[in-house]
Amino acid sequence: MGLFNKIFSKKEQVTIEFCEKNLDRFYTDEDFALFGPFLSSKEVSYKQYECQSHCKQCKKSPYAIVNGEFIQCETPSELLSQLKEQK
Repeated sequence: MGLFNKIFSKKEQVTIEFCEKNLDRFYTDEDFALFGPFLSSKEVSYKQYECQSHCKQCKKSPYAIVNGEFIQCETPSELLSQLKEQK
């Protein structure tokens, strides 16, 4: 049964990296509440770093790095929508 799960897996793991400074700068408690269910998904793995050395972009708007791809949006809710499309 384990072999079938590997061969016919429904979705690949999505890895998302966040910058702590960016989260502090743009996110409210309500935004974190919206992200909670998404980040708890089995297909999502996430990590938070103190700094990711994207300082110019970090000061402008919310961003995340998804499977190595930099994604930036105007608001946290827009970013969440983009992240859900990656899943």
